[in-house]
Amino acid sequence: MVIMNPKFCCLLLLASWLLSILDSLLQSLMVLRLSFCTDLDISHFFCELNQIVKLACSDTFLNDLVMYFVTGLLGVIPLIGILFSYSKIVSSILRITSAGGKSKAFSTCGSHLSVISLFYGTVLGVYLSSAATPNSRVTAIASVMYTVVTPMLNPFIYSLRNKDVKQGLKKLFNLETFST
Repeated sequence: MVIMNPKFCCLLLLASWLLSILDSLLQSLMVLRLSFCTDLDISHFFCELNQIVKLACSDTFLNDLVMYFVTGLLGVIPLIGILFSYSKIVSSILRITSAGGKSKAFSTCGSHLSVISLFYGTVLGVYLSSAATPNSRVTAIASVMYTVVTPMLNPFIYSLRNKDVKQGLKKLFNLETFST
């Protein structure tokens, strides 16, 4: 409560919004300088930036450079923060003496780490494979994973930890597998 007070949370939220807006503005201005051919068919899940840049007839080196630099910066810094915080969490869990406590703590972290792995794995797969082989169907499916599936997983995972939701599911499906 001392470090994560409401004022600091609002500052983090404001910084996140500001960085997102500045990144969108930068990328939009970079795309505006390009000239495009007449064939403007994007066979993708949505108008993703790298798909739009691929359609350009003019030189896209600067766009690619800025896109990969900013994406790397805005993707690597949070990943480093996540890995650092989980290293602290794992070291704290390892200090727990009871095996049941360790198991419960690791299961709590496991679902979050699996969502993070799914997100970063598919993002890296899309961006790194699109440079090597342009398979639009596989790229579109992977894009759905990190744009639709992973944002939906966190509320689902955390709602299953809620006792009221567990009891409701238990009554709905008449199952004994959900322990309360």
